[in-house]
Amino acid sequence: MYVIGTAGHVDHGKSTLVKALTGIEPDRLREEKVRGLTIDLGFAWMELPSGRSISIVDVPGHERFIKNMLAGAGGVDLALVIVAADEGPMPQTIEHLQILELLDIPDVIIVITKCALVEREFVDLIQEETSEILKETRFKNASITRVDALTSDGLLDLCHAIDRALDNIPPKRDFERPRLPIDRAFTIKGFGAVVTGTLLDGPLFLGQDVHIQPGGLNGRIRGLQRHATSVEKLEPGTRAAVNLSGIRTEQLQRGMVLSTPNTMVPAHSLDVLLKGSSTLKHPIQNNAVLTFLSATSETQVKVRLLDKDTLEAGDSVFAQLVLDKDVAVLVRDHCILRTPNDTVAGGPIVTINPRKYRRHDSSVIEVLRHTLEGSDEGRLISAVAFEPYPKDKIASLLGVSESTAFLAIENCVKNSEVTEYKGFLYGSTWVKEAVKSIHDAMQNYFLNHPLKRSAPRNYVQSDVAILGGHFDFAIECAVAEGILEISDSHRSGELMLPDRIVSLTDRQKEASEEFLTILREGSMSPPTGIVIEDELLAWLIEGDVIVDTGSGIYYDRVVFGKIEKEIKEYILENGSASLAEVRDLLGISRKYAQALLEHLDVLQITRRTGDVRILR
Repeated sequence: MYVIGTAGHVDHGKSTLVKALTGIEPDRLREEKVRGLTIDLGFAWMELPSGRSISIVDVPGHERFIKNMLAGAGGVDLALVIVAADEGPMPQTIEHLQILELLDIPDVIIVITKCALVEREFVDLIQEETSEILKETRFKNASITRVDALTSDGLLDLCHAIDRALDNIPPKRDFERPRLPIDRAFTIKGFGAVVTGTLLDGPLFLGQDVHIQPGGLNGRIRGLQRHATSVEKLEPGTRAAVNLSGIRTEQLQRGMVLSTPNTMVPAHSLDVLLKGSSTLKHPIQNNAVLTFLSATSETQVKVRLLDKDTLEAGDSVFAQLVLDKDVAVLVRDHCILRTPNDTVAGGPIVTINPRKYRRHDSSVIEVLRHTLEGSDEGRLISAVAFEPYPKDKIASLLGVSESTAFLAIENCVKNSEVTEYKGFLYGSTWVKEAVKSIHDAMQNYFLNHPLKRSAPRNYVQSDVAILGGHFDFAIECAVAEGILEISDSHRSGELMLPDRIVSLTDRQKEASEEFLTILREGSMSPPTGIVIEDELLAWLIEGDVIVDTGSGIYYDRVVFGKIEKEIKEYILENGSASLAEVRDLLGISRKYAQALLEHLDVLQITRRTGDVRILR
């Protein structure tokens, strides 16, 4: 199936031509029929001489309804650009050609209409003028056909021209990941909500579960129609009408996208490659606010230019778009940017929901270029270079089928260019930067805590701002590379640098010896409240020189070892030990006995049961 779209200036005969070709009146609104002016999208269908069945989307030509024209132009395979013989190319002729080029529509046919109204020589001039305009576009080799819809002259020639053009257009992509940008939503009495649009990227089936974004609506396909005929299946490239159950019409609107569950996410920002329109009057400045349009969606955007400070007519620039409201688009979809009165730029979407980049960063531009233009494997490597990505979302990220995506993943993992960890894919650039940032964070921590042998894991994670699962993977990589070690002391999980040496100053050595002497002299009842520098105290604890019971009572390690041995031997001989028994055994006060037993519980040497302790 192929979808043909019309384009061209207002009142040049687009709707009249569609009716003459198909016998179907595309203007469906009462206001359109009264005013003789197309306001919104119209639809028709026909069979070509080859037997090929096509759908036709008729769009408005008036500059006030250019957004409606854009809603119909997305997804068409061929555009009929209508030029009236009695007027020639007009402003919307040129703007529509610009839009078709920026949307990367495969081909166009120029149709000169109303030829019966003027002399042949005048039509020749109009054709020559139109050809000159085409030379400034990608469509410079487009065929030109002359018709008169009222007399039917040239209609058969036009049908043959459409057939020839479609012969050279590649078949519609089938990624088994269908999506339908919604251009209409309405209610049919007795059936409920119906949406229409051009089906892309995969088939739809009767009874299929569907998901609609933005909005996160879930429903089921109750009925399918193509060209007013009920069917059980629709192929990509079809103009479709879908009857939904589980969703109300008032929940739906143009700009939403119907897809299957878990295949699309709402986009709040995008990386794009923008090309300035050849008719751009004023350069686009960094941080300009413009209107974004893609398929049937529309919103305001802030444009961050990444590799230039301005975008001139005909030039290209990578840009990051920050959207006012979410849209549902995929990589390699095309978008248009407009001011209130003009189409100023457009181009392909490169990345969905990217991180924020530094401007004029050549490494970022290189990755974006590879993401857009490279092989599937190359684009995957570039896509995960700066941030991890869920494995099950890679097909959408690359704009390919699931089978193609998983083949690319398999090849990249096999070649060690990408690593898979707990459902995410990681690029070597991200891993390298993550490991470096963790190492730098630890160096910074030790700079501020010179006597610490290890850094708290949560401190390092907070400093580098890497989410939990990704942080765990980065730590594993750093350990595998010998850059980090994990502490195996009772402070298990803290991070260490293998080559780090901690040394005390002469003053700190003297203070630590004084503190240890006091503890040793106190033996099993060491004094509390001894003044000592916090960092030095932590160094003594981490070095296992002293034991912190957690109750403000500290023991010399050798003394604590003797205490532990005596308590264990007592319990082995007697089966258990109460607090009072330990107090009497060691000749200490209740305070010390309680602190010792509670710490032995923490060390999992003893376990409290009732009023006594037993060995674990």
